Amino acid sequence: MEVHLVTWIITIVVLLGFIVFDFYSHVKSPHEPTMKEAGGWMAFYMSLAGLFTIFLWFNWTHEHALEFFNGYITELSLSIDNLFIFALIIGSFKTPRAYQQKVLLIGIALALAMRLIFILLGAAAINAWSWVFYIFGAFLLYTAIKLVVDEVKGDDDTDIDDMFVVKTARKVIPVSSKFHGDHLFTVENGKKMVTPLMLALVSIGFIDLMFAFDSIPAIFGLTQEPYIVFAANAFALMGLRQMFFLLDGLLERLVYLPYGLATILAFIGVKLVLHALHENKLPFINGGEGVEVPEIGNITSLFVIVGVLAVTAIASIIKTKRDEAQGAVAPDWNPASHTPKDEDAEQQSASEAPTSSEIHPRR
Repeated sequence: MEVHLVTWIITIVVLLGFIVFDFYSHVKSPHEPTMKEAGGWMAFYMSLAGLFTIFLWFNWTHEHALEFFNGYITELSLSIDNLFIFALIIGSFKTPRAYQQKVLLIGIALALAMRLIFILLGAAAINAWSWVFYIFGAFLLYTAIKLVVDEVKGDDDTDIDDMFVVKTARKVIPVSSKFHGDHLFTVENGKKMVTPLMLALVSIGFIDLMFAFDSIPAIFGLTQEPYIVFAANAFALMGLRQMFFLLDGLLERLVYLPYGLATILAFIGVKLVLHALHENKLPFINGGEGVEVPEIGNITSLFVIVGVLAVTAIASIIKTKRDEAQGAVAPDWNPASHTPKDEDAEQQSASEAPTSSEIHPRR
């Protein structure tokens, strides 16, 4: 198998086909998805990722297949933590439950398009300057340490209203004060405006791109093949909308998730640094020659990533059950699941719904 322009075009066309199918079959008619619907489609997209792994195994190389699967699992696990921020954005704009699918699907499609540019730029930088691996590795190690420190200190994330993307959008775009069905644009007093639904959609897309500053370097630590990096991101993002509704209300129960993600990021950071030393061309390190250091293989990476996620999930379940038995866990308020289901309900509950400044996300 050779990755050339035609391969990229076919992949992007097929991906767009899935997005269009998803839109017309599930999103165009606003409705609140059931757990059965979300679970079924999440299983479908995960099965597609498995089939794509098998396709690469028999049509490319075993190494490339493992690289894709490792990257897919890593991107999917990092996406789980990001879902809480998506919930806060949707809750901040008081997006009606029936319209949340549209916000997520189009926002994720927008993010994927921007990630493609980011991936190609990252690949070009790696091909031109191998020392970029040192930067990626150091950044992932810093991110891992910060995750643990913030979790131990109990620091809250930046309030949604204080995020640069959201603040900038609200300054430069005239926004309607109410929803107009599932429309993204409306006209009020003769002036064309965007609806809160559109602003939520744009916020989801751009904030997901910000998350890519963590996830893209992480997957480049598992493979240097741009096509695999993009494919892993695409498969992970395609199932993200279904995962959002499937895990709705369960995110707070994954109490050890930040530690698990920090471990994975630190592991990949170390792997990147080792690879950078092995391929070293910096003159002030070993005279510009490669350093004889052990490199971590794809099989080892797979076991570490899956093992860390399994331990994190099991430990979280045990702690949550123990806390519930001791009466230490209060009912959670999920900003995504407590939004109004229609315009009338939205108007009625607007004054009662908590604002984003009252919500303190856990990362």
